[in-house]
Amino acid sequence: MASTRSIVLGVTADTSLMLMRGFPEFLRDAGWEVHVVSSPGPLLDALDKVEDLHTHGLAMARQPSPLTDMRGLFAWVRLLRDIRPTVTLVGTPKAGLLGGLASTLVRTPRRVYLLRGLRLETATGIQRVVLTALERLAMRCATDIVAVSASLRQRAIDLRLVAQHRILVLGSGSSNGVDLAAADKVDPGRVAELRKEMGIGDGTPVIGFVGRLTKDKGIDVLVEAMRLLVERGVRHRLLVIGSVDDAQSSELLASLRGSRNPPLETGHVTDPGPYYRLMDLLCLPTLREGFPNVVLEAAAAGVPTVTTDATGARDSVIDGITGLISRTGDPTSLADRLAELLTATPAERRRMGARARSRAQGEFSRPLVWTNLEAYLRNRSDAVASGA
Repeated sequence: MASTRSIVLGVTADTSLMLMRGFPEFLRDAGWEVHVVSSPGPLLDALDKVEDLHTHGLAMARQPSPLTDMRGLFAWVRLLRDIRPTVTLVGTPKAGLLGGLASTLVRTPRRVYLLRGLRLETATGIQRVVLTALERLAMRCATDIVAVSASLRQRAIDLRLVAQHRILVLGSGSSNGVDLAAADKVDPGRVAELRKEMGIGDGTPVIGFVGRLTKDKGIDVLVEAMRLLVERGVRHRLLVIGSVDDAQSSELLASLRGSRNPPLETGHVTDPGPYYRLMDLLCLPTLREGFPNVVLEAAAAGVPTVTTDATGARDSVIDGITGLISRTGDPTSLADRLAELLTATPAERRRMGARARSRAQGEFSRPLVWTNLEAYLRNRSDAVASGA
């Protein structure tokens, strides 16, 4: 199967296809022959039903697994030999490694590694050594490396994973931008129902947390910051949207439930859009990111964010303009910054949220992010066709 402009998009788990939602169709409409690779799953099955998109389920283990990884590599090689794409665009650690190795072995002309984050940042000991070695290998297999934020690019350079001339950021960053149109279509009636169901509406400011409840997302820092806010008498409600990812996080959340100000919880939700409309501010106390999508989603709803100065996170907020930035891993700093917004007037929070929305619209709208990436990929593909 051959085309003058063909591409393979690869991620490890089919759940990660959410990270590129809409982009395969955008490439197809721009004239590309598009193939999508991930581990088998319902999201890949759903994409298989989309006209003129080609999907391929290849089993890949998220954790190091020599036997599964070897099988996955062979499957990648067979697939790429059959497709013979002009460009591969792979991201997420395991697909980045296996897809990168396979595309090198079959001599795919352009091999783009989309760096969405560095898992090794919060790893220690032998795990960090292994992850560092694998990350370097994935980057060496690539002809082109695109980081989703400026601080992520710099972190990769500082860790000596890649030379600075080999890695770039397109525009202001982000892997898939934000769907502003979808944010504008949120049903006010549904928001009113949720507000009533959760008992929100007495004027107490609501802090939202959206995402997996893990140490990497700073759940332990969040719990301690909430305790400090209660001690200081700062009025607030915490709205937690997401599922618990490990036993430690479950224990931390249980401690919050037993506090004087227990959180509102939803568990995992398919569409968090309406829930952003319940928030006065978003809190992302993360320890590492690539570029956090939740900050853009909150901004699309006109909600400011308090986050940290961690890699990737600090790119998502302009401190004092679209949100506030605290020190990574510091509950006191987080509580201080949260208190600044919680004690501000509603009008001040709305103005900050409006500036966040304006920035999202000007720098991170999904069509803009897609256009930047497609133009880059087209340039690399055309360079191959011209023999450059």
